[in-house]
Amino acid sequence: MNVAIAKTCGPGRPKDLEKRAAILDAAKRLFPQSGFEGTSMDAIAAEAGVSKLTVYSHFTDKETLFFAAIRARCEEQMPAMLFYVDAAAPVRQQLEAIARAFFALVTAPESVALHRLLTSGGDMPEKLVQMFWEAGPQRVQSGFQEFLRQEVAAGQLAVGDIPRASSQFFALLKGELHARMLCGCSQPFTERDIDLHIRATVEFFLRAYAVSPDRLVAL
Repeated sequence: MNVAIAKTCGPGRPKDLEKRAAILDAAKRLFPQSGFEGTSMDAIAAEAGVSKLTVYSHFTDKETLFFAAIRARCEEQMPAMLFYVDAAAPVRQQLEAIARAFFALVTAPESVALHRLLTSGGDMPEKLVQMFWEAGPQRVQSGFQEFLRQEVAAGQLAVGDIPRASSQFFALLKGELHARMLCGCSQPFTERDIDLHIRATVEFFLRAYAVSPDRLVAL
């Protein structure tokens, strides 16, 4: 009698997931360091400890990998859950959490290096700049705008132009500290410097958009 032995299905392919993660980690390091044109798929494969064929099996081309690397970096430091509204938490507290995550993201060495490459007029085609915008800043803006809409609906904030308010919030957060970093003339920030900057930014934002200035302490 013939007995058919069925293959058991495992819970996914962990080795493939590990390789994909290694490729993304390599891309996140190399693109800011060497630029888009200066980073080859061979170099990424070597850095990740995989074959170039494996890189292409996960990411069809270098542009796709670039987009995925930017998005992954952004999602690590500013996950979607950061923008979920907690009805039981003060809006000030939630704004400060978002602000801290954003400031940490834009002042990370990799982010500063990539920003310099994007604004240097060097090897970054317009298409790649657009891809960067969609994978990073646009995603953050969209998440924060949805957060603002929910806070407005809950009666916590009064915002007439949500896209403009969102842009203002992140521009305020970058401020002089970020500009000095990009110019290479900034001394390392202390935790106190960062804390004061974030609290002042959130305070300014709330004074513009809180439902009532008298409720700022309660918020």
